[in-house]
Amino acid sequence: MIGPALLHSVSYAGLWGQAFLSLDDFIDKAAALGYQGVMLMAKRPHLSLLDYGPTERARLRARLEKNDLRTVCIAGYTNFTADLEHADIPHREIQVQHVNELARLARDLGGNLVRVFTGYEAAATGHSAQWKLVVDALRECARRAGEFDVTIGVQNHHDIAASTEALVGLLLEVGEPNCKAMYDAWAPALHGDDLEVSARTMGPITVHTTVANYFRLRRFHYDPAIVNYQERLPSLLAVPIDEGFIDYRAFLRALCAGGFRGSVAYELCSPVRDGGSIATLDRYARAFVEFLDQSRRDLDAG
Repeated sequence: MIGPALLHSVSYAGLWGQAFLSLDDFIDKAAALGYQGVMLMAKRPHLSLLDYGPTERARLRARLEKNDLRTVCIAGYTNFTADLEHADIPHREIQVQHVNELARLARDLGGNLVRVFTGYEAAATGHSAQWKLVVDALRECARRAGEFDVTIGVQNHHDIAASTEALVGLLLEVGEPNCKAMYDAWAPALHGDDLEVSARTMGPITVHTTVANYFRLRRFHYDPAIVNYQERLPSLLAVPIDEGFIDYRAFLRALCAGGFRGSVAYELCSPVRDGGSIATLDRYARAFVEFLDQSRRDLDAG
């Protein structure tokens, strides 16, 4: 069964030219739009560890509870393979400590989930070494997060373990009960995978998924030497949940058939086709609540 609907605060962070809301205003907005929880971007201009000490956390938790937003997922931003060119700098230790503090933050806000990424492939060393580095870092993050009763969720966005089969293997190798997948449809859809097969595979080990849909905007470069156009990779623009190329009804149905029972977050994490006004962001976010409610009814109907 599909769990609570969460709204990701990155949607209202202004990072792609869209309208900006403060974290407090975003929380009020999520509740007004009908969401049951929130996914909070753990960096400025929203929930930075630098800005949220004990007093600020208590105030924020009170605001969440006042708005009846009972499910909280912290969206961490990690790249465990960063700056391998300078091995003398303890980047992995810095990031593990950062994730540890995000786990503490999640607990303080009444949540138990922290989203992380793996790493972008670097030229400084081979793939196997980078894989091992990510496995070791995730294992330590999970063990430390366990002290706060927090689960670490790996989202399939960075290069290491970007494919479905690789992510399964990565989590098996990490081998920690509180290190799970936060598997979403965006990457496998772009890879050309069978989404239903992939979702069934990942259902048993996925604790949360993040949803966004896109329109492919074709791009071309004119080459005067051949008096013709060369096709480039298309760019992606966010569109309402039912108007993009990703079939989320099939994806969520297969994910649940595989055993998924977690939360589902909606995000606008790219340029938006219809512009980034508050009215547009609200319209997209409200449409997702309606979509998810209908998806629940469809699943209940069998």
